[in-house]
Amino acid sequence: MVDVVLLALGEGTECACENGACGTRTPILACRDALRIAGAQVETVIAHNDAEIDKALAVAPPARLVVATAADGQLRAVMRRMVRLHAPAPSKRPDTLADDRTIPDLPPIGILPLGPDPTDLATRLGLPRKPADVAAAVLGGRTRRLDLLRNDGGSVTLDGALLGGVTAQGTTGTFLARVEVDDAILADGTEPVLMSVIANASRYATVDGLPLVTAPSLEDGVLDVAVAVPRTARRLFRRPRVEIEVRRAHGRAVAVTPRVDVPFVDDGVEGSLSRKRSWWMERGAWAVYVP
Repeated sequence: MVDVVLLALGEGTECACENGACGTRTPILACRDALRIAGAQVETVIAHNDAEIDKALAVAPPARLVVATAADGQLRAVMRRMVRLHAPAPSKRPDTLADDRTIPDLPPIGILPLGPDPTDLATRLGLPRKPADVAAAVLGGRTRRLDLLRNDGGSVTLDGALLGGVTAQGTTGTFLARVEVDDAILADGTEPVLMSVIANASRYATVDGLPLVTAPSLEDGVLDVAVAVPRTARRLFRRPRVEIEVRRAHGRAVAVTPRVDVPFVDDGVEGSLSRKRSWWMERGAWAVYVP
């Protein structure tokens, strides 16, 4: 019987890398060995597509899952499939599910960072980075529950999404979009928006030195949204100066309706938003193993 599934993402998945598993194989092998030394039966899986991720998730649980990740987008790819696996159909919603949730508590996972990125989610959560420490945390069984954002595009957001900021050519630009947080309207779609942030954690809290959201938390049960709008400040006897107005709100859900295609980055994964997209909070839906 398998006790632990050690899952890495390979070529063909989000944030795909060349030559098999992303990053280096050394941490993966070291974590596997540490688990085996502790007496665990370990199955190592390199998934190249959603079907192979689903196959690994079907083993865990009852086996515990460790996700070897070189980027937050890889972790998101696994969580997206986990949500798809466990989310009930609206017609089969169980009576035991909390009113503010659409999915049950997801099984906890261990996170094995494969790179030295000091800004990744594992670092900002204070999770262990050394393979032996990750193995010990997984076998120890202590967990920490965290908030998750789902969206009506069929995906999830662990950390945050940044809309706009730069054009596809890498230059600064503005866009038109309606941004609504619960009952609050941050932008009505008629004025230029420089950028907008939807935050579950702190990845995009500050962009190019501009503070957008303040003190976002993965454990407060709300999402934070900011919209940056350029304003021309007219000054007597001086040239007009462009200033940035930041509008902020937090709540359970946000809807963004773009008037044009808007480039965005969601958990480090780039895309383009061409139609209305809604994100909503799933309070405490996922969990990580902690020391």
